[in-house]
Amino acid sequence: MDLKRLTSSVVEIAKEAAAFIKQEDVHFDPQHIEYKGFNDLVSYVDKNSEQKIVKKLAQLLPAADFITEEKTINKTGEVYNWIVDPLDGTTNFIHGLPTYSISIALQKDNELLLGVVYEICRDECFYAWKEGGAYLNGKQIFVSSTEKMEKSLIATGFPYYNFEKLELYINVFRELTQKCQGLRRIGSAAVDLAYTACGRFDAYFEYNINLYDIAAGVVLVREAGGEVVNFSEEDEFAVSREVIASNGKIHTELKSTIQKYFN
Repeated sequence: MDLKRLTSSVVEIAKEAAAFIKQEDVHFDPQHIEYKGFNDLVSYVDKNSEQKIVKKLAQLLPAADFITEEKTINKTGEVYNWIVDPLDGTTNFIHGLPTYSISIALQKDNELLLGVVYEICRDECFYAWKEGGAYLNGKQIFVSSTEKMEKSLIATGFPYYNFEKLELYINVFRELTQKCQGLRRIGSAAVDLAYTACGRFDAYFEYNINLYDIAAGVVLVREAGGEVVNFSEEDEFAVSREVIASNGKIHTELKSTIQKYFN
């Protein structure tokens, strides 16, 4: 399998879906939304974007099945799966705010092979494939060189349901606020990881997160020279629904701070 060529094709598919989302953003009516659950929003834009992406990916690699956010297709495979979030940052999109993105990854068994994150508002396409490096609009990218926590900028996300661990999470925020230059919450996990891969953020962490939000970004950070694990230091995200990504240099201190409350 030529992962470089395959990634290039996925980039084009992401760009086509992004053009559709940009078009819809011009006249989108926030009243046309549905609730999948508490604070869990979806629109026809998410669903139509996913259908367009799935159709193209199915043609690109017929052997692969799908894990998607909106479940417009219910066909998970045993070997190859495309992991798709057709609009990561739906709440931002609905409220007319940046940032939102498209996230597409390919997984073989439990191994992530490639990832594409297209940040729509800034027209930035991040992509990477196994042992091929990570790129932004054609230029290779790397994680930051920040070595100390006190000089770091860290991204995170806030849970919008399942608040059982919220107090623990707030404790992490409280401690990190006193250890780093700042915490940021953009509203798209895929973009948080992409920005970590290119060095804008030094690290990102979150719990109660879905695989389709982070799969592509995991590939980006690793290929850009960073580290990605869950809170238990394992290479498993679908069940734990946790992620810590960093430039590697502040990884131990960040991980220790989180594990103080999540163990």
